[in-house]
Amino acid sequence: MPGNRITDLQVNKYKDLRREHTQEAAAAKSGISVSSARRIEGSATLPSQRPPRHWRTRNDPLADVWDSEVVPMLEAAPALMAVTVLEELQRRHRERFGESVLRTLQRRVRQWRASHGQEREIYFAQEHPPGRLGLSDFTVADELGVVIAGVAFAHRLYQFTFAHSGWRHAGVVLGGESFQALTSGLQNALWMAGGVPEEHRTDSLSAAFNNLAERDEMTRRYRELCEHYGMRGSRNNAGESHENGAIEARQGSLKRALDQAMPLRGSREFANLAAYEQFVAETVRRLNARCARAWEAERACLRPLPARRTVDFEEIDARVSKFGVFSAKQVLYSVPSRLVGHRLKVRLFSAHLQAWLGGVLVFECERLYANSENRHPKRIDWRHMLPSLKRKPGAFARWVLREAMFPRSEYARTWQHLSEQLPERSACRLMVELLDLADRANVVAELATVLTELIDHGAVPDIDDLRERFVPREPQMPSVQVVLPTTVVYDQLLELA
Repeated sequence: MPGNRITDLQVNKYKDLRREHTQEAAAAKSGISVSSARRIEGSATLPSQRPPRHWRTRNDPLADVWDSEVVPMLEAAPALMAVTVLEELQRRHRERFGESVLRTLQRRVRQWRASHGQEREIYFAQEHPPGRLGLSDFTVADELGVVIAGVAFAHRLYQFTFAHSGWRHAGVVLGGESFQALTSGLQNALWMAGGVPEEHRTDSLSAAFNNLAERDEMTRRYRELCEHYGMRGSRNNAGESHENGAIEARQGSLKRALDQAMPLRGSREFANLAAYEQFVAETVRRLNARCARAWEAERACLRPLPARRTVDFEEIDARVSKFGVFSAKQVLYSVPSRLVGHRLKVRLFSAHLQAWLGGVLVFECERLYANSENRHPKRIDWRHMLPSLKRKPGAFARWVLREAMFPRSEYARTWQHLSEQLPERSACRLMVELLDLADRANVVAELATVLTELIDHGAVPDIDDLRERFVPREPQMPSVQVVLPTTVVYDQLLELA
C-alpha cells in the first residue's frame, strides 16, 4: 500500500512466489507494487538490512526556528500542543508558515518529547486474588434521564464490587455522598454476597463531610464499621481515581447497561422509586450472570459475616417547637401536634428518618437533603397542621410555612385564586375546609382536578356542593319488622310430631 514500508516478510514471500508466478502475480499476492517488485529483484539485501537514510527529500521548513524558537517554547511549557506552537510561529513570522507545516511540526514535537521530554506516569497492573479486595464508589446518574411520577429524578448510584470476579451490587442514593449511604449500601452488598473481603477500598469521600470535625467523626465511624466486619479499610489518594480503577470502569458499564435497558423497557419513566430500584436490581443481576464462574471461585474465599449488621444511621437530638416542627441537617420537618415540646432521638438513614421517644418509634418519613439550589428545604405534612388550622383558620393567610404545606400545586393555585376573589377571612376559612375535605374523604387528587376546572372558569368553589359530591353518605339501612309467632304454634307442632 502507498506510504507503508515493505517488510522482510513481504520480500521473502515475493521471492518464493516468483519461482512459480509472473512478476505481476507474485507482486499482487505479496501486497506490493510491480515497481517495488522490480527493485527487490535488483537488490540482494532485505529492507531491515539497509543502512539508515541521512538525507532529506525536501528542505526542512522548521530548520531556522526549531532550535532558536520552538525548543525554548517546549522547554518552558512542555504541555504545549503543536497547533499552539504553530499559531505562535505564524504570529511571529507572518506569511511564512502555512497550515501544511502542522503535520511536520507534530512529528518533530513528538520526537523531541520522546528524547528530551519529562518523565511520564507509569501505571502498574495489579493482580487481585479472590476474596481479597472489595471496592465502593458513588456516581452521578442524572444523565440517564430517569423520570419518577412525572418528575425528573436527580440521583446517584452506589456500587460495590469485588475486584477479582467483578460481582457487583448497586443501590439508588437520593441525597449526596453521605456516610449513611455508604454504610447502608455496603452492608446490603456484603449480606447479599454472603461474605466479607479482606480489604475494603473507597475514594477519599471528601464530598461526605463539610468540615474537619465531620471528617474526623466519619473516619472514626468508618474504622468501626470495618472492624465490625473484620475488614481492613483503605482509601485511594485524593484526585487519583486510577487507584480505584477496578470500580471506576464498572461505574461506566453499569450506567451503559441501564441506559441500554431503558429503551428496551419502552420508557424511562417509573411509577415510583420502588419500581426504579427493582429495575436497577434486575440490570445488576444480568451483569452478575456474566461473571458467574469467577464469582463462585471468589465466594468460597470470602470471610464469614458477623452475627448481625451494625448501625447504618446517624442519631441526633431534635426538639419539636411550638410550631409543630423540628430541624435536622438544615431541613425542617413537621410532626403530629401531640409531639410538641418533646425532645426526640432522630435517626437519619440515607433515604428516610425515624423519630424515637423513650424507645418508641413515634414518627417516620422520607429524608430530604439540603443543596446549593435549596439550602433549607421543608417537609411540611398538611395533615399534621389541619386540626390547629380548623380552630384558627385566620392564621393561614400569613403563615410562613404555607407554601410548603400544599399537598399538590393545584391547591396552591386555588389559594391564590381565593385570596384574589374573597375577603381574607373567608378565603382562609374556605381553603382550610377544602383541605379538610380532601383529608376526610381521601380525595386529594380527585378534588385537585375539580378545583382546577372551577378556577379555569373563574368560579369560586362551593364547599357544600363539594361535600355532597365527595363525602360518602351514610348507608341506608332497611327497616325490618320481625313478627314473632305465638307459643301455641309450637304446641301444635309437638302434637303433630
